Amino acid sequence: MDIVHLIQSAVAPVFLLSGVAATLGVLTNRLARIVDRARLLEDRIENRPGTVHNHHRDLEVLARRSRYINAAIMMSALSALLVALVVIALFVNAFFDAKLAASIAILFCGAMLFLIGAFGAFLLEVRIATAHLRFGPLPADSTPAAHPKRGQSAQ
Repeated sequence: MDIVHLIQSAVAPVFLLSGVAATLGVLTNRLARIVDRARLLEDRIENRPGTVHNHHRDLEVLARRSRYINAAIMMSALSALLVALVVIALFVNAFFDAKLAASIAILFCGAMLFLIGAFGAFLLEVRIATAHLRFGPLPADSTPAAHPKRGQSAQ
């Protein structure tokens, strides 16, 4: 394989690698927002015990969201690692005639599976975040019985 064709073959995984890097940026920004919000709620619980309201429930939701985002970050990073190994394997295969076609295919499929998993975890995190959206301040009576979940009636 000549060097021009080799570089052309390596360009597609490199573009994929840049897309995964952009995804990692989005995921880490979301994690940072979750951490900031959790710290704010923890501060409110510690320093203003009379205004706790639903802060503990909100912290539980943030903990769930952070687990999904952490999983998405881990799987995205593993996907990027496998894509980088694909590029290296392409060059090793070309220069040393190493017969790595099957290994390259397995690495690429692994990268895609991790990327699918990362987007799945991201989708679940976004779903949790949107399911727990609340606009405006809580009413004075913010007990769970006073504010039933959607689809339930107050008793």
